[in-house]
Amino acid sequence: MSDLPLQCRNLKEQVESILQLLQQEPTLRSQDITPVRTSLSKAISPKFEIVFAGAFSAGKSMLINALLERELLYSAEGHATGTECKIEYAEVDKERVVLTFLSEAEIREQVASLCQQLGFKTVANINQPDLINLLRQYSEAIIQQEGGESKSERAKQAKALMLLVEGYIANSDRINTVTNATYSMEQFNFSNLKEAAGYARRGSNSAVLKRIEYYCNHPLLQDGNVIIDTPGIDAPVEKDAQLTYAKIQHPDTSAVVCVLKPAAAGDMTKEETELLELMRENGGVRDRVFYVFNRIDETWYNTQLRQRLDDLISGQFANSRKVYKTSGLLGFYGSQIKQTSQRDRFGLDSVFAESIKGLDGKEETPQFVYAFNNYCVNSGKLSSTKFRVSVNGYETPNQNYVRILGDWGNELIERLIQDSGTEEFRTAITHYLTEEKRPQLFKNLADDLEDVCIKLKKHYQSVQRDLDSQPQEIETMKAQELQHLNQQLQQIGREFSEHIKEEVNHVINNSCDAFEADFKQLQSRMIRRLDELLDTFSVAYAYRRATISHPRNATAPLIAILVEAFYYLANQLEDILVEYSQQLVANYFQQLIEKIRKSEYYRQLYRLLDHDGGIEQEIRILEKVVTQALVSAASVECDRFVRESPRFYDEGTFSIYQFRQTLLQTSQGYDAESIVEAEPAIRQLLKLDFEPKVSHTIRKSFRQTINQILKTQLIPMANQQADEILQQYPQARAYLEKTLEQEAEEKIANNHRLLNVVEENIAAYNLAAFSINNCLQAMQLSDNLLPVIGNTELLYATPASFDNDGKSDSNGFVNLDKVVEV
Repeated sequence: MSDLPLQCRNLKEQVESILQLLQQEPTLRSQDITPVRTSLSKAISPKFEIVFAGAFSAGKSMLINALLERELLYSAEGHATGTECKIEYAEVDKERVVLTFLSEAEIREQVASLCQQLGFKTVANINQPDLINLLRQYSEAIIQQEGGESKSERAKQAKALMLLVEGYIANSDRINTVTNATYSMEQFNFSNLKEAAGYARRGSNSAVLKRIEYYCNHPLLQDGNVIIDTPGIDAPVEKDAQLTYAKIQHPDTSAVVCVLKPAAAGDMTKEETELLELMRENGGVRDRVFYVFNRIDETWYNTQLRQRLDDLISGQFANSRKVYKTSGLLGFYGSQIKQTSQRDRFGLDSVFAESIKGLDGKEETPQFVYAFNNYCVNSGKLSSTKFRVSVNGYETPNQNYVRILGDWGNELIERLIQDSGTEEFRTAITHYLTEEKRPQLFKNLADDLEDVCIKLKKHYQSVQRDLDSQPQEIETMKAQELQHLNQQLQQIGREFSEHIKEEVNHVINNSCDAFEADFKQLQSRMIRRLDELLDTFSVAYAYRRATISHPRNATAPLIAILVEAFYYLANQLEDILVEYSQQLVANYFQQLIEKIRKSEYYRQLYRLLDHDGGIEQEIRILEKVVTQALVSAASVECDRFVRESPRFYDEGTFSIYQFRQTLLQTSQGYDAESIVEAEPAIRQLLKLDFEPKVSHTIRKSFRQTINQILKTQLIPMANQQADEILQQYPQARAYLEKTLEQEAEEKIANNHRLLNVVEENIAAYNLAAFSINNCLQAMQLSDNLLPVIGNTELLYATPASFDNDGKSDSNGFVNLDKVVEV
């Protein structure tokens, strides 16, 4: 911002300094600094959006043109564009316009909506010339019936439809089917802002533009002020009106300029009344609204109209400080003719050159000329003693206009602009943004930064107190360390025990990822192995084993085959379960040891004992115990596979049905062939029995067994080892006495270093906070100063009281490098 106080010029660097101090502290890094960065960005590079809202024909565009003293926006009686216009600041040599068009889909939607409101048959394809011509003819007929394009809501809708289809036809090569096409000024071959604005102001072009972004040079737009002209609140297309309401209520909107029509119409419209009620009910909107009664010049010549307006303001706007009366027409054209002279007939041959061309070759009279002449003679605004102005009936309005200005010149023009109220309004809104909104941005920054500063201050004070409480002598330090030795060993044992319990609970709660991956591998291997055994099971081999077991017999029953199969499958599955259980235990204990080695208590144990107190040895012993327990559990689990499932022979089950069918097939003969031919059926029978048993083992019973073994073995070991660690106090004391003196020297030196770091950080913090506070005071925000650390009575000075190193000069102010008392 160009007019920032001198005290705020380095605001960004000072805020960043505090944020860097915050990031240097590991315990404070989780603090969310996004709000601070956002507030800082808004404070040093603000965007003040000034939203103009009102009904169509209220004169929003003309008023904006008057404020900026140049013709940018389209302004015509009854013209109903739904385009949002944004105007931002640019240097003179960087002025430009960016045009964004509606898509064909959006235009079709608007055409359909307007057709429905007008009672026309909806047009599905706007690319059919015959249908488009019909729409134009119907619209023209409605406008004639209504007596003009601004005489009724229906006439406005018809005019909007005409402009929409004409704009689409004229710009079809620039409009995309679904997406919004955006063009720069150069893509239209416009050489300057005036040409581009002229194109955008044409009604048919404006109708198919979704958004117009102007970047122009004017003092009002400096320091981030952005003017936004929105569609009318009574827009023919409801979607356009909703856009305006959304913009009014948006939190980033800094000011709302509500342009009202009662000065010309006498009463407020339904839409204007609804808008006022919305703004008055919304506290966030209410306090930033400017009420502008435009076209105020029409009340100068109509006593009844003036009285109705005065009654309206005194009745409904008595509590509002932001009420203004303007004439955008007089204010705008007054600013334009200031640059003219007798040579161009005060703008008739330049500013109004196009509008005075008549169809029959005769010179037309611009609307402003009528308004100017009327102002001079009938408004009562000019002093009769100072301005002796007359309008002669024998002269044309244009001749009267030139003669009057030739007599009175710029003095009269300046008075005209003053009476238009546009300069007063421009001054008021500039003052509001500068004196109210801009300090609010700095207040928001201070509020967001305060939380960071308080945390930093408490942290520094806590660290400083802790360091100050530490022994400063080697012998004292040694005595303190030895005194705490027993507590340290006890704490290490407690932390080890808690760590083991936590690891066991992770397994029990299925939250140990590595263990879960290994157990899932065990499950998968058991399922695959069962499938392999069933697919390769040989009935012929089982038949031979059965007959070998009974040499006196030449045949074997189905039951004997099943018995051999049950033993074979159970033993094979046991081998897999044992193998993978051993691998599961080995992996788990290895990972457990690695976690223990990385823990802080393990490091402390080595510092106190020069070894781990027997932890790893105990865990390796326990690993063997757990492995043996799981191997035994796996053997017992798989041994049960030899017995049929309890419901295998239940009536009505598929398994008993399959058994009977298999038995029927094998009983057809007494040789091996009848048994071998039933091999597929026997495999299916085995599958029906083994799949549920294996599934129950790997999904329920065996996992519960593992959890129980780990819990009953690891937790008692951890508690016992904690006691063992505490019992090693004599060894720890003997070892510590050898190393403690060097440690004490290092610790004292480190404490001094840390204390110096804290003092330096406090000094850096105070310097940044002090600088920011000076900025806040310059913005009249003394109630929002940031906290400093130390003797706050000495921490108020001006920037001039510090030299380049941030230290006090001879005026007696505090040297921030030494402000460390808390």
